[in-house]
Amino acid sequence: MRKQQTSLTAAGIAVARAIESEKPEGERICNDPFARRLAPGWLYTLTAVYDKLGLTERRGPGVMGYLAARERYIDDVLQGFLGRGMQQLVILGAGYDARAYRFHELSRVRVFEVDHPATQADKRARMQALLGSLPTNVSYVSVDFNTQALGERLAESGYDPGLKTLFIWQGVTMYLTLAAVEDTLRYVAQYSGPGSAVAFDYLYRSTLDGVGKHAEVSGMRRYRFMTGEALTFGIAEGTVEAFLKERGYRQVHEMNAESLKRAYFTGKNAGRKVASGYGIVVAEI
Repeated sequence: MRKQQTSLTAAGIAVARAIESEKPEGERICNDPFARRLAPGWLYTLTAVYDKLGLTERRGPGVMGYLAARERYIDDVLQGFLGRGMQQLVILGAGYDARAYRFHELSRVRVFEVDHPATQADKRARMQALLGSLPTNVSYVSVDFNTQALGERLAESGYDPGLKTLFIWQGVTMYLTLAAVEDTLRYVAQYSGPGSAVAFDYLYRSTLDGVGKHAEVSGMRRYRFMTGEALTFGIAEGTVEAFLKERGYRQVHEMNAESLKRAYFTGKNAGRKVASGYGIVVAEI
């Protein structure tokens, strides 16, 4: 991402959430009432028109389904950790994520939103306009994951490494270097309390390497000149448990396209596609 540019990718994800959230209650997979106001108007309008014409599905079969399922699954993970006494939430690469504002139980939990300064400034301004004032339990931590130390920035913001913490790392790892991913995983494993965990999604290495056609990945590469975000990191399919256990994690649980479809795409949604080529994993320290 360019230094002063907000993340076009993060804006696009907010648009996808907004479109899904506007479906009838019995049909939508995820629900984010803030997404429509966080998404740039021009991008929402353009994507909504494409979606109604069936062009988004034609150009990227199952991509909208995957994005909706990813949001829902990580919401469910968060809800589960709230029920098990989670004390802190850290959202890495927060973008236009609205969980800190739409989960009322989080008002009793310290939340740290970590992101690139330009995107974070835009998101804060939009939330300020929506809410009138920003929640006092949310701290905004500006970090460039590829060049700055996460630990130093969190420590300066009041993060407590002894508390039970969930780290949400959604839609980020594929844009980082291996070193940056390992540094972040190492920090989470060493500086969070018992029962803490990280939830993140990642690209399969075969998807990143272009084995077989993948419309979304092709599109992201095609429009890199606009986003400034390159795809750089992946994990070989079927190896993420070993990858994480080598780095100090246990109880690794992974969801893929097939398991997401079984979990969420029933009834009227049974015919919807979920793009493959991604994994979503939850791992405890």
